[in-house]
Amino acid sequence: MANLNYKHLRYFWMVAKSGSIARASEQLHLTPQSISGQLSEFESVLGVELFRRVGRGLELTETGQRLLGYAEQIFVLGDEMLDAIRDDSLLQSMPFRVGIADSVPKMVAYRLVEPSLGLAEPIRLICREGRLTSLLADLAVHRLDMVIADRPMPDNLNVRGYDHFLGESGASVFGAKSLTGRGKAAFPALLDGAPFLLPGADVALQPRLMRWFESKRLRPRIVGEFDDSALLMAFGQAGAGYFVAPTAIETHIVRQHDVQVVGRIDVVREQIYAITTERKLTHPIIAAICQFAQHGMFGEEGSNNRPGE
Repeated sequence: MANLNYKHLRYFWMVAKSGSIARASEQLHLTPQSISGQLSEFESVLGVELFRRVGRGLELTETGQRLLGYAEQIFVLGDEMLDAIRDDSLLQSMPFRVGIADSVPKMVAYRLVEPSLGLAEPIRLICREGRLTSLLADLAVHRLDMVIADRPMPDNLNVRGYDHFLGESGASVFGAKSLTGRGKAAFPALLDGAPFLLPGADVALQPRLMRWFESKRLRPRIVGEFDDSALLMAFGQAGAGYFVAPTAIETHIVRQHDVQVVGRIDVVREQIYAITTERKLTHPIIAAICQFAQHGMFGEEGSNNRPGE
Protein backbone atom coordinates (compact mmCIF):
# COMPACT_ATOMS: atom_id res chain seq x y z
CA MET A 1 0.00 0.00 0.00
CA ALA A 2 1.24 3.51 -0.85
CA ASN A 3 1.99 6.03 1.92
CA LEU A 4 -1.06 7.74 3.40
CA ASN A 5 -2.17 10.79 1.43
CA TYR A 6 -3.13 13.34 4.10
CA LYS A 7 -4.91 15.53 1.57
CA HIS A 8 -7.23 12.65 0.75
CA LEU A 9 -7.68 11.96 4.47
CA ARG A 10 -8.67 15.58 5.11
CA TYR A 11 -11.22 15.48 2.27
CA PHE A 12 -12.68 12.28 3.74
CA TRP A 13 -12.75 13.88 7.21
CA MET A 14 -14.53 16.99 5.98
CA VAL A 15 -17.17 14.99 4.06
CA ALA A 16 -17.76 12.71 7.06
CA LYS A 17 -18.13 15.69 9.43
CA SER A 18 -20.35 17.77 7.14
CA GLY A 19 -22.49 14.85 5.97
CA SER A 20 -22.30 15.55 2.25
CA ILE A 21 -19.85 16.27 -0.53
CA ALA A 22 -21.69 19.51 -1.41
CA ARG A 23 -21.27 20.98 2.08
CA ALA A 24 -17.64 19.83 2.27
CA SER A 25 -16.91 21.46 -1.09
CA GLU A 26 -18.17 24.81 0.22
CA GLN A 27 -15.88 24.60 3.27
CA LEU A 28 -12.87 23.46 1.24
CA HIS A 29 -13.55 25.88 -1.66
CA LEU A 30 -13.38 23.03 -4.18
CA THR A 31 -15.87 21.68 -6.68
CA PRO A 32 -17.97 18.66 -5.65
CA GLN A 33 -16.61 16.80 -8.67
CA SER A 34 -13.03 17.32 -7.46
CA ILE A 35 -13.77 16.04 -3.96
CA SER A 36 -15.75 13.08 -5.30
CA GLY A 37 -12.84 12.10 -7.54
CA GLN A 38 -10.32 12.42 -4.69
CA LEU A 39 -12.51 10.25 -2.41
CA SER A 40 -12.81 7.57 -5.09
CA GLU A 41 -9.03 7.57 -5.48
CA PHE A 42 -8.62 7.34 -1.67
CA GLU A 43 -10.96 4.33 -1.47
CA SER A 44 -9.14 2.70 -4.37
CA VAL A 45 -5.74 3.11 -2.68
CA LEU A 46 -7.07 1.77 0.63
CA GLY A 47 -9.01 -1.02 -1.04
CA VAL A 48 -12.13 -0.39 1.06
CA GLU A 49 -15.47 1.38 0.78
CA LEU A 50 -15.76 4.35 3.15
CA PHE A 51 -19.24 5.65 2.26
CA ARG A 52 -22.48 4.13 1.04
CA ARG A 53 -25.37 5.92 -0.63
CA VAL A 54 -28.53 6.31 1.44
CA GLY A 55 -31.16 8.13 -0.61
CA ARG A 56 -29.49 11.36 -1.72
CA GLY A 57 -27.04 11.38 1.17
CA LEU A 58 -23.95 9.51 2.25
CA GLU A 59 -23.50 7.20 5.21
CA LEU A 60 -20.22 5.97 6.64
CA THR A 61 -19.50 2.27 6.38
CA GLU A 62 -18.17 0.41 9.41
CA THR A 63 -14.65 0.86 8.04
CA GLY A 64 -15.35 4.53 7.45
CA GLN A 65 -16.45 4.92 11.08
CA ARG A 66 -13.16 3.43 12.28
CA LEU A 67 -11.14 5.62 9.94
CA LEU A 68 -13.03 8.71 11.11
CA GLY A 69 -11.88 8.06 14.69
CA TYR A 70 -8.24 8.00 13.58
CA ALA A 71 -8.71 11.07 11.39
CA GLU A 72 -10.18 12.99 14.34
CA GLN A 73 -7.11 12.21 16.44
CA ILE A 74 -4.71 13.16 13.63
CA PHE A 75 -6.27 16.53 12.86
CA VAL A 76 -6.93 17.46 16.49
CA LEU A 77 -3.26 16.83 17.21
CA GLY A 78 -2.35 18.79 14.09
CA ASP A 79 -4.38 21.77 15.28
CA GLU A 80 -2.73 21.55 18.71
CA MET A 81 0.68 21.51 17.04
CA LEU A 82 -0.12 24.66 15.05
CA ASP A 83 -1.45 26.39 18.17
CA ALA A 84 1.75 25.50 19.99
CA ILE A 85 3.92 26.85 17.19
CA ARG A 86 1.96 30.12 17.15
CA ASP A 87 2.22 30.51 20.92
CA ASP A 88 5.70 30.10 22.36
CA SER A 89 4.28 29.83 25.87
CA LEU A 90 2.54 26.58 24.95
CA LEU A 91 5.83 25.10 23.75
CA GLN A 92 7.11 25.43 27.30
CA SER A 93 4.21 23.54 28.88
CA MET A 94 3.52 19.83 28.78
CA PRO A 95 -0.09 18.80 28.10
CA PHE A 96 -1.53 16.49 30.75
CA ARG A 97 -4.86 14.87 29.91
CA VAL A 98 -6.88 13.47 32.79
CA GLY A 99 -10.28 11.82 32.62
CA ILE A 100 -12.60 12.14 35.61
CA ALA A 101 -15.47 9.69 36.01
CA ASP A 102 -18.70 11.64 36.52
CA SER A 103 -19.34 9.63 39.71
CA VAL A 104 -16.28 11.20 41.40
CA PRO A 105 -17.15 14.30 43.47
CA LYS A 106 -15.84 17.39 41.69
CA MET A 107 -14.04 18.76 44.76
CA VAL A 108 -12.24 15.43 45.25
CA ALA A 109 -11.09 15.56 41.62
CA TYR A 110 -10.00 19.18 41.96
CA ARG A 111 -8.03 18.59 45.15
CA LEU A 112 -6.29 15.58 43.59
CA VAL A 113 -5.30 17.28 40.34
CA GLU A 114 -4.67 20.85 41.53
CA PRO A 115 -1.17 20.19 43.00
CA SER A 116 0.06 19.25 39.51
CA LEU A 117 -0.26 22.91 38.52
CA GLY A 118 2.36 23.85 41.10
CA LEU A 119 5.11 21.56 39.80
CA ALA A 120 8.39 23.04 38.63
CA GLU A 121 7.70 21.98 35.05
CA PRO A 122 4.70 23.95 33.71
CA ILE A 123 1.82 21.88 32.36
CA ARG A 124 -1.33 22.53 30.40
CA LEU A 125 -4.10 20.64 32.18
CA ILE A 126 -6.80 19.11 29.98
CA CYS A 127 -9.74 17.59 31.90
CA ARG A 128 -12.37 15.32 30.38
CA GLU A 129 -15.44 14.12 32.29
CA GLY A 130 -17.70 11.22 31.41
CA ARG A 131 -18.67 7.63 32.10
CA LEU A 132 -15.84 5.37 33.20
CA THR A 133 -16.08 2.97 30.24
CA SER A 134 -15.83 5.83 27.74
CA LEU A 135 -12.85 7.37 29.54
CA LEU A 136 -11.06 4.01 29.67
CA ALA A 137 -11.52 3.64 25.91
CA ASP A 138 -9.79 7.01 25.47
CA LEU A 139 -7.04 5.93 27.87
CA ALA A 140 -6.43 2.79 25.81
CA VAL A 141 -5.69 4.85 22.66
CA HIS A 142 -3.62 7.39 24.63
CA ARG A 143 -6.09 10.25 24.39
CA LEU A 144 -5.81 10.42 28.18
CA ASP A 145 -2.82 10.06 30.48
CA MET A 146 -4.82 9.03 33.54
CA VAL A 147 -8.38 8.34 34.67
CA ILE A 148 -9.67 9.13 38.17
CA ALA A 149 -12.49 6.80 39.24
CA ASP A 150 -14.39 5.63 42.30
CA ARG A 151 -13.75 1.97 41.53
CA PRO A 152 -11.05 -0.27 39.97
CA MET A 153 -11.08 -0.90 36.26
CA PRO A 154 -13.90 -3.36 35.35
CA ASP A 155 -12.66 -6.88 34.56
CA ASN A 156 -14.90 -7.26 31.52
CA LEU A 157 -13.24 -4.48 29.51
CA ASN A 158 -10.62 -5.39 26.94
CA VAL A 159 -8.41 -2.49 27.98
CA ARG A 160 -4.85 -2.74 29.22
CA GLY A 161 -4.62 -0.61 32.32
CA TYR A 162 -3.52 -0.66 35.94
CA ASP A 163 -5.28 0.46 39.11
CA HIS A 164 -3.48 2.66 41.63
CA PHE A 165 -5.37 2.99 44.91
CA LEU A 166 -5.22 6.64 46.00
CA GLY A 167 -7.16 6.52 49.26
CA GLU A 168 -10.57 6.48 50.83
CA SER A 169 -12.82 8.47 53.09
CA GLY A 170 -15.83 7.86 55.25
CA ALA A 171 -19.16 9.40 54.25
CA SER A 172 -20.86 12.41 55.82
CA VAL A 173 -24.59 13.04 55.58
CA PHE A 174 -25.65 16.58 54.74
CA GLY A 175 -28.92 18.44 54.71
CA ALA A 176 -30.13 21.93 53.91
CA LYS A 177 -31.20 24.02 56.89
CA SER A 178 -34.82 23.74 55.74
CA LEU A 179 -34.54 19.97 56.31
CA THR A 180 -32.42 19.82 59.43
CA GLY A 181 -34.72 22.14 61.36
CA ARG A 182 -37.83 20.00 60.93
CA GLY A 183 -37.36 17.03 63.26
CA LYS A 184 -35.78 16.35 66.62
CA ALA A 185 -34.75 12.73 66.04
CA ALA A 186 -31.09 11.93 66.45
CA PHE A 187 -28.88 10.62 63.66
CA PRO A 188 -29.28 8.15 62.05
CA ALA A 189 -32.94 7.73 63.04
CA LEU A 190 -33.78 11.11 61.46
CA LEU A 191 -33.19 9.54 58.02
CA ASP A 192 -36.03 7.03 58.44
CA GLY A 193 -38.83 8.19 56.13
CA ALA A 194 -36.95 11.38 55.28
CA PRO A 195 -36.33 12.51 51.65
CA PHE A 196 -32.96 11.27 50.40
CA LEU A 197 -30.90 11.87 47.27
CA LEU A 198 -29.18 8.65 46.29
CA PRO A 199 -26.00 8.29 44.21
CA GLY A 200 -26.82 6.63 40.88
CA ALA A 201 -26.37 2.96 40.00
CA ASP A 202 -23.03 3.74 38.32
CA VAL A 203 -21.63 5.20 41.56
CA ALA A 204 -19.69 2.65 43.63
CA LEU A 205 -20.94 4.22 46.87
CA GLN A 206 -24.59 3.35 46.22
CA PRO A 207 -24.62 -0.38 47.19
CA ARG A 208 -22.50 0.33 50.28
CA LEU A 209 -24.94 2.99 51.39
CA MET A 210 -27.96 0.77 50.74
CA ARG A 211 -26.42 -2.04 52.83
CA TRP A 212 -25.87 0.43 55.66
CA PHE A 213 -29.52 1.53 55.52
CA GLU A 214 -30.55 -2.13 55.72
CA SER A 215 -28.23 -2.84 58.66
CA LYS A 216 -29.72 0.11 60.57
CA ARG A 217 -33.29 -0.76 59.50
CA LEU A 218 -33.73 2.65 57.93
CA ARG A 219 -36.08 3.33 55.04
CA PRO A 220 -35.43 6.82 53.72
CA ARG A 221 -37.75 8.07 50.99
CA ILE A 222 -35.62 8.08 47.84
CA VAL A 223 -36.67 11.13 45.83
CA GLY A 224 -33.91 10.98 43.21
CA GLU A 225 -30.84 9.15 41.92
CA PHE A 226 -27.88 11.01 40.40
CA ASP A 227 -24.79 9.74 38.59
CA ASP A 228 -23.35 13.25 38.64
CA SER A 229 -22.30 14.37 42.12
CA ALA A 230 -22.47 18.09 41.29
CA LEU A 231 -26.13 17.78 40.25
CA LEU A 232 -26.92 15.74 43.36
CA MET A 233 -25.41 18.45 45.60
CA ALA A 234 -27.32 21.17 43.76
CA PHE A 235 -30.59 19.39 44.60
CA GLY A 236 -29.36 18.84 48.14
CA GLN A 237 -28.56 22.53 48.55
CA ALA A 238 -32.10 23.36 47.42
CA GLY A 239 -33.52 21.17 50.21
CA ALA A 240 -34.81 18.32 48.05
CA GLY A 241 -33.34 15.73 50.42
CA TYR A 242 -30.42 14.58 52.53
CA PHE A 243 -27.31 13.38 50.69
CA VAL A 244 -23.88 11.90 51.33
CA ALA A 245 -20.42 12.97 50.26
CA PRO A 246 -16.87 12.11 51.37
CA THR A 247 -15.93 13.33 54.84
CA ALA A 248 -12.57 14.38 53.34
CA ILE A 249 -14.30 17.36 51.66
CA GLU A 250 -16.89 17.96 54.37
CA THR A 251 -15.71 21.48 55.23
CA HIS A 252 -15.82 22.58 51.59
CA ILE A 253 -19.33 21.21 51.04
CA VAL A 254 -20.71 22.97 54.12
CA ARG A 255 -19.16 26.26 53.06
CA GLN A 256 -19.97 26.13 49.33
CA HIS A 257 -23.46 24.63 49.48
CA ASP A 258 -24.71 26.19 52.74
CA VAL A 259 -25.73 22.83 54.21
CA GLN A 260 -25.18 21.19 57.59
CA VAL A 261 -23.58 17.91 58.59
CA VAL A 262 -26.19 15.76 60.32
CA GLY A 263 -24.01 12.69 60.85
CA ARG A 264 -21.08 10.60 59.68
CA ILE A 265 -20.95 7.00 58.44
CA ASP A 266 -17.39 5.79 58.82
CA VAL A 267 -18.15 2.25 57.62
CA VAL A 268 -19.43 3.52 54.25
CA ARG A 269 -16.22 4.29 52.41
CA GLU A 270 -15.67 6.38 49.26
CA GLN A 271 -12.66 4.89 47.45
CA ILE A 272 -10.66 6.69 44.77
CA TYR A 273 -8.39 5.14 42.14
CA ALA A 274 -6.05 6.40 39.46
CA ILE A 275 -6.09 4.19 36.36
CA THR A 276 -3.13 4.40 33.98
CA THR A 277 -1.52 2.38 31.21
CA GLU A 278 1.65 1.87 33.24
CA ARG A 279 2.05 -0.59 36.08
CA LYS A 280 4.90 1.35 37.65
CA LEU A 281 4.32 5.09 37.91
CA THR A 282 7.06 6.84 35.96
CA HIS A 283 5.07 9.82 34.70
CA PRO A 284 6.15 12.69 37.03
CA ILE A 285 2.71 14.34 37.17
CA ILE A 286 0.84 11.11 37.90
CA ALA A 287 3.41 10.19 40.54
CA ALA A 288 2.98 13.61 42.19
CA ILE A 289 -0.82 13.26 42.22
CA CYS A 290 -0.64 9.79 43.77
CA GLN A 291 1.82 10.92 46.41
CA PHE A 292 -0.35 13.89 47.38
CA ALA A 293 -3.46 11.70 47.58
CA GLN A 294 -1.83 9.08 49.76
CA HIS A 295 0.05 11.38 52.12
CA GLY A 296 -1.89 14.64 51.97
CA MET A 297 -5.54 14.41 51.02
CA PHE A 298 -6.52 11.04 52.47
CA GLY A 299 -3.63 10.50 54.89
CA GLU A 300 -1.69 7.36 55.64
CA GLU A 301 -4.58 5.41 57.15
CA GLY A 302 -6.94 5.97 54.23
CA SER A 303 -4.24 5.05 51.71
CA ASN A 304 -2.95 1.88 53.27
CA ASN A 305 -6.19 0.24 54.38
CA ARG A 306 -8.63 -0.97 51.78
CA PRO A 307 -11.66 -2.61 53.38
CA GLY A 308 -13.89 -4.86 51.35
CA GLU A 309 -17.41 -3.96 50.44
